[in-house]
Amino acid sequence: MTFSPRRFIQTRILRRGNRLKKKGELEKSLGIRIKKEEYFVEALTHRSALSFSSNERKRSNERMEYLGDAVLNLLVAEFLFNEYPELDEGQMTRLRSLLVNQHALAECAAELDLSNFMALSSSAQQAIERGYETIISDAFEAVIAAIYLDGGIKAARSFIAQAVMPREREIGKGTFKPLDKNFKSALLELAQSRGLGAPRYNLIKEEGPDHDRTFTVEVLVGEESRGIGSGKTKKAAEQMAAEAAFENLKGEQAKQKDDRDDTAA
Repeated sequence: MTFSPRRFIQTRILRRGNRLKKKGELEKSLGIRIKKEEYFVEALTHRSALSFSSNERKRSNERMEYLGDAVLNLLVAEFLFNEYPELDEGQMTRLRSLLVNQHALAECAAELDLSNFMALSSSAQQAIERGYETIISDAFEAVIAAIYLDGGIKAARSFIAQAVMPREREIGKGTFKPLDKNFKSALLELAQSRGLGAPRYNLIKEEGPDHDRTFTVEVLVGEESRGIGSGKTKKAAEQMAAEAAFENLKGEQAKQKDDRDDTAA
């Protein structure tokens, strides 16, 4: 087997037993205090890393992911049940699916830079970097299980309120764009078809307390600012900006077509 610096580093991390990589940084990222590190070591250990570990008792995060999924669904359901008494079962299920599907959880994990704290193989790391969402979304659920085991249901509820539920505010305001309508992808395709290159997103403003942040993002297409959007996460703000830019470019395209038609007539 060829030598891989990343694999060597990950192996050393796993050999530390129940010691946690970058504990202080992880506590700051998650907004919690960790009492039992072993819960978080397991939650952040992907199965691909086990083949490089000398610790035969080391386990991957799959069991933790199972528990975290249950805790997440319970607490999100509890919140929606209490917050939206007018909604029926089907409507609450729809809202919950928007909050806890794989893509949404992968975005939550990305906001926390969770992959930076994981033990995993180089190929698994590359898969994350290519946009493969299962590894990181599963780790996010496993971390929820670790928080639940370490601090109880109250700690898990508080974490989910900060990391997941801000998206609910966007759903409630009608500004959340369903995941089947990805304006960032649509804008990229439109911009490239017009020879304008890939859009660039810049964070221009960040407001509010830590538990209720609002992000404002500007998108540049070519050298021009084409749209501005705000949201409770950077990803949501980018989607809003992308939608504004997409409609801007489509409108411009339609006007140019009308001008050509008038000239031809």
